[in-house]
Amino acid sequence: MKKNEWISSVYAPAAATFPQRRYNFSTLSNIEPEPLYTADDLKDWEPDTDLGYPGEFPYTRGVQASMYRGRLWTMRMFAGFGSAEQTNERFHALLKAGQTGLSTAFDLPTLMGYDADHPFSAGEVGKCGVAVSSLADMELLFAGIDPERVTTSMTINSPANAIWAMYIANAQKQGKDLNKLGGTLQNDILKEFIAQKEFIYPPAPSVQLVIDTFEWGPKNVPKWNFISVSGYHIREAGATAVQELAFTLADGFHYVEKALERGLDIDEFAPRISFFWDVHNDFFEEIAKFRAARRIWARQMRDRYGAKNPKSLMLRTHAQTAGVSLPAQQPLNNIARVAIQGLAAVLGGTQSLHTDAYDEALALPTEAAATIALRTQQIIAYETGVAGVVDPLAGSYYVESLTNQIEAAALGYIEQIRAMGGVEAGIESGFFQAEMAEAAFRYQREVERKERIIVGVNDYVQEAVQVPIQLIDPAVEQVQFGRLAQVRRERDPERHREALALLHTAAVTGQNTMPAFLACAHAYATLGETMDVLRKVFGEYVETAVM
Repeated sequence: MKKNEWISSVYAPAAATFPQRRYNFSTLSNIEPEPLYTADDLKDWEPDTDLGYPGEFPYTRGVQASMYRGRLWTMRMFAGFGSAEQTNERFHALLKAGQTGLSTAFDLPTLMGYDADHPFSAGEVGKCGVAVSSLADMELLFAGIDPERVTTSMTINSPANAIWAMYIANAQKQGKDLNKLGGTLQNDILKEFIAQKEFIYPPAPSVQLVIDTFEWGPKNVPKWNFISVSGYHIREAGATAVQELAFTLADGFHYVEKALERGLDIDEFAPRISFFWDVHNDFFEEIAKFRAARRIWARQMRDRYGAKNPKSLMLRTHAQTAGVSLPAQQPLNNIARVAIQGLAAVLGGTQSLHTDAYDEALALPTEAAATIALRTQQIIAYETGVAGVVDPLAGSYYVESLTNQIEAAALGYIEQIRAMGGVEAGIESGFFQAEMAEAAFRYQREVERKERIIVGVNDYVQEAVQVPIQLIDPAVEQVQFGRLAQVRRERDPERHREALALLHTAAVTGQNTMPAFLACAHAYATLGETMDVLRKVFGEYVETAVM
C-alpha cells in the first residue's frame, strides 16, 4: 500500500471519527509535518551521497566515526558571577562534580569593554557573569586550574582579542606550553550586530579583529578554536531553527571569505572554526538542524571555497539548551525541558553541551541548580543508551525528510543574503532584525491563541512557585575597584605606555593586533584602556533603527 492510498483509505476515516486537535503541529520554523512518513517521502534521497557514514563526507551522521562510543561529548557548564574569586570557587565545584571543560560567562561591563569602575558599569559589575578588568582578575579566575589539562571556553566578542590575550598571558606566566592549550573563544562579532547587540566598533573593523585571531591563532595556539560561530544568540533573539541555521552559516562563510581575502590558507584556519547552536523544544527539528548544518558546511567548504583538508569540512559544535524556552512560571518544569533538549543535542551529534539550570529565568543559577543541570547530561550519557550507537535516527523517514527540508530552506536564505551583498550589507539594511522580529511575532501570537501550549504559562497554570535564587553581593563592585586601583598603582608605567602605543600603531597600520594585545595584557593594561585605544581608531558603532 502506498502512502497516499493509506491516507485516503485508512487515515482519513480515522481522522473523521477523531477530529484533529486544535493545535499547531508545524515545527517552530513553520514546517508543516505530514501525519506519516514513508519511503515515498525520500524518492530522490541518495543514502550514499546525502547520508554517508559517520566521520566521512558530507558528515551528516557526525564528524567522528566512533562518536560517543570513543569519547563522550564535553560537558561544559556555563559559569561566571561576581568576582574572579567567587567564579573560581564555582569552577572548582563543577570540576569536582564531574564537569569536563570550563565555560566562562563575563559580566556586561566586560562584554562591552569597560572597566568595573567606569560610570557605565555602575550596578552591573558581576551581575550576569564574572568581572574581568585586567590580567590580575584572570590570574585569580583560573587559580589552581591547569590550562594544559582543562579546556576553557570564553563567551566574549567585541573584547575577545584582549580577553584571550589575558588568558594566554596568564598561561605564559605559569610557564605553560601554548601548544598544549585547548579551548574556544566565541569571538563571533557578526551575530552581535544581528542579535545580541554587544558590539563596540563598526562591522568592518570588528571583523578585521576577528581575522587577526584566524591569522595568529593556528601559528601560536594551534589547539585553540579561535571562533565559535554562534547561532545560539540569534535563536534566543526570536529566530526560527531555519533562520538560526542559515544566518549562522552565512556568518561562518563571511569569516572564511574575509580570511581568504587576507591571503590565509583555508586548510590552516578552517579546522579551528567551531559552531555554537541553540537546542529548543521541537525535538526532531533540532536533531535535523544539526545534521543539515554539517552537510551544508561540508559541501560549501569543499565545492565553493576549495578546502581539501577533511578537518576543514567538519562542522564541530557546542550546543546549549534554549534559555528562552525556560519560563519563570513553575521553574521546576524546566528540568524536564532541559533533559529533552539535551537529548536532542546528543542525538544531533554535538561535541560539547551546556544544559541550562531550571532557574535561568529568575537569576544566575545557584550551585544546586547548576549541579542538577550537569547531572542531567550525565544521566543522558550513562543511563539512556543513546551514546552506544552512532546516529541512531539515521534512515528515519521523518528525520531524513526534515533534514532535507531544513537544508533547502537554509540554503535559500544563504543565497538571498549573498544576493544582497553579504552579511554586512544585511546588517546595515536591517534584514536580519526584520526576519527575526516577524518570526518572534508569529510565535507569540500562536502562544497567545493557545495554538502552542507552554505548560504552566498559557495552560496548566498554578500559583507562583518559589525557588532559591542566586543573589550577587553589591560589595563585588568595591572589590573590583580596589583591585583596579592596585593594578594601576603597581604596574610598570613605561611598559604600560609602550604596550598601548604598540596597539594603537597596529590598529592604524593594519598590522595583526594579537601581539600588541598580548603585550598589553602582560603590562597589566586594563580592558577599558585597551578598548579605548581602538575606540579612538575605529570609532563606535550606532545601529540604524528598523521599524
